Amino acid sequence: MQNYQRPPTLHRYGLRSDLELALTLGQFRLTPAANCLTLSFSQAWDKQLFDLFAPADSCLIIHNTEEFGERLHRAVQRALPSWAGIDGVVEYGVRAALGTAFSKSIQEAPEREWLFAWRSMQTQASLNPVVVKIGSLENFAELRDRDTYLA
Repeated sequence: MQNYQRPPTLHRYGLRSDLELALTLGQFRLTPAANCLTLSFSQAWDKQLFDLFAPADSCLIIHNTEEFGERLHRAVQRALPSWAGIDGVVEYGVRAALGTAFSKSIQEAPEREWLFAWRSMQTQASLNPVVVKIGSLENFAELRDRDTYLA
């Protein structure tokens, strides 16, 4: 079993208006994928990812990934009590040990994705997007514009 450790930083590329809500309110939208509700981040600060995630014009950078992950899991547990959550690295070109949600094609490898995913413990749960709020991230996260990219 591989040692489980979140990366030192997580990056979410998107529109500034959405990412400002994430920074100030901790507001995130979980979206359906592979019978789960998911929230995706990149482990990379890479200018090319602005184009890959177009029309992204900003990047939310989370510096305390442990606190962020714990707060996110707690908020989803409150909103969806009969769902189980996990987060981990996405594997490219292979079947990931964590399941299909964590498996992507080799062509998607530049994303260097870290994925949060929740699966319902009930068989007939609906997979509709869910918005959760975990509180302000301003004391351990920042927004950067594409123009303030630092290699």
